[in-house]
Amino acid sequence: MYLPYVNIKMGTNSVMRYSRGNTLPLVQLPFAMAAFCPQTEVVSGQEGWFYNPNVPYLEGIRLTHQPSPWIGDYGTFLMSPQNDVVSNTASGACSSFRPKDAVLEPNYLKIHFLRSNCVFELTPTEYGSAIRLSFLDNRKSYLSFLSTKGEYTYKLDRETGILFGTNNARTRDTAKDFKMYFAVKFLGDVVDFDNSYQGKDHIHVSLKSQNVEARIGISYISYEMALGSIERDCGGKPFEAVKSEGEANWEEKLSRIEIDTENEEQKRAFYSCMYRTFLFPHKAYEIKKDGGRVHYCASDGSVRDGVLYTNTGFWDTARTQFPLFSLIAREEYAQMLEGFVNVYIESGFLPRWHALDEVGCMPSTLIDSVILDAVYNKVGSPALWEKALEGMIHHANVKGNEARFGRNGVEEYLKLGYVPCDLYKESVNLTLDAAYGDWCIAQIAKVLDKGGIYEEYMLRSKNYSNIFDKETGFMRGKDVEGNFRQGFDPISWGGDYTEGSAWQNSHFVPHDIEGLSQLYGGKERLVEKLDQLFITPPSFRVFGYGGEIHEMSEMAQVDYGQCAISNQPSFHIPYLYAYLGEKEKCEHWVGKMCAELFSADGGYPGDEDNGSMSAWYIFSTLGMYPLCAGKELVRIKPLVKSAKILGKKIF
Repeated sequence: MYLPYVNIKMGTNSVMRYSRGNTLPLVQLPFAMAAFCPQTEVVSGQEGWFYNPNVPYLEGIRLTHQPSPWIGDYGTFLMSPQNDVVSNTASGACSSFRPKDAVLEPNYLKIHFLRSNCVFELTPTEYGSAIRLSFLDNRKSYLSFLSTKGEYTYKLDRETGILFGTNNARTRDTAKDFKMYFAVKFLGDVVDFDNSYQGKDHIHVSLKSQNVEARIGISYISYEMALGSIERDCGGKPFEAVKSEGEANWEEKLSRIEIDTENEEQKRAFYSCMYRTFLFPHKAYEIKKDGGRVHYCASDGSVRDGVLYTNTGFWDTARTQFPLFSLIAREEYAQMLEGFVNVYIESGFLPRWHALDEVGCMPSTLIDSVILDAVYNKVGSPALWEKALEGMIHHANVKGNEARFGRNGVEEYLKLGYVPCDLYKESVNLTLDAAYGDWCIAQIAKVLDKGGIYEEYMLRSKNYSNIFDKETGFMRGKDVEGNFRQGFDPISWGGDYTEGSAWQNSHFVPHDIEGLSQLYGGKERLVEKLDQLFITPPSFRVFGYGGEIHEMSEMAQVDYGQCAISNQPSFHIPYLYAYLGEKEKCEHWVGKMCAELFSADGGYPGDEDNGSMSAWYIFSTLGMYPLCAGKELVRIKPLVKSAKILGKKIF
């Protein structure tokens, strides 16, 4: 059994100013459309941080699609059992509970709302959940559906006993005509229609019984699809049967990697991270009665054929999560890739940070790395790779009509060989990521026997050298005239760099470490620079951001020099040592980080980011790392005695 090792609260002890993961304790099936979470409190201006593991009260159980507090939620509602004084608001419905008695597991939630004296149980399905309420004394009680964000409609059907509703909340205003439709099917004659009542953004379903069960289904397309998901996911199965199916689903996913260690805390951290890697991206497609797959298209509000996945930012997940999928979730990975290509077909650009629609939260098109990793590991079909390559070449040459699409600064990059700092923020990262993306294009072109494309993009992949400053040994912002920015400070964050300074962002040339070494004067000189990075105090200056951001705070709290392992730009830095022949140094830092910064109870060193940091820990525990898509994993000494992947012993 693996589920007993999972703590779904790992990383939830976070605040807006300091992250230990910025995660939610999601009760959800792997990659499912529907996720559920206790909502403890929503503070104005900090709506994404609606769960606090340290308080003994909650406002209800929330349906959520939030991939990150920085992105926000959409398609959501809150369920609260109430009696006596019935509130129309979440804050008014707040109830105490005993955290030590609550059960929060990947496939099961059980919380005793003390105010209403109701035990609320939930087990998730692919497109909804089964719920069971047990009111422990005989008071007139309600199941209230309350507002979280956006506009709501409700209709309680007297003939069928089904509650229908919609919510149009979305992360940005770009998703055209979006609505989430939901249906709540109460089992048996338990609804008192005459005493149920509703307002503009809430409804209170009056209950005739102290023991109530219901099945919930959601859809981005219609009420009919929401009802269909209830029938498909639950049918006539009792609550315990639905729960058992979810447990079996999770056990199968978690068992895909087996580790042998006598350290129980290490095992808890490992399988808690495994759980995280299987949450995102979320399915955003639905299944018709005939078995066909369809999805809501955010670009024009239509319904399109095929699959779709959402809630992932490739700037984060491309580095570790998708390479892990190539080892343990190939079938799911292939379907995800198909969904990402569908985004290109429908919007004109491959996704960058997708949360129902393109939000463009982070720079660059690191989906290039995801696609190459799939091609290299033969995930998907050649026809799919051809279409994906078409999308890659498109965003490598065509400016998006909005900044959220494609590569920012692409026109200048094509002209100058770098993105100029006087026209674009984060120009260093934009240049380095574009060069890496060009290399990914070249490698796929080679596989598909497109020699001309291969030669062209291999040449472009050397553009990283255009912003290297030999005097300082850093990648630096350069203006349209070819001059480096004046007043350089290697510990100044932001400006020309993304969520870091020159220290964290100057070594992202995973496709050509030999070439990077030559810029430094040889591998020995690059190793010396890495040594300097790890011994330089974790100081920072806030000029590029105008204030201290949480990534600065997290780096400053630990003693790893300028290696800010709390964020993705530093993920690969320790592994450069191993690539350069200094495995002992890599093993020292990686072992120290895993032991000191990751724990099932303490959380992560920074934002977990949709499986990316969890996958970093998993790879590191196994003694391997995907330094570059399309190349072999870098190997170091594992942190456990032995391990199996999909039943095959790897060491």
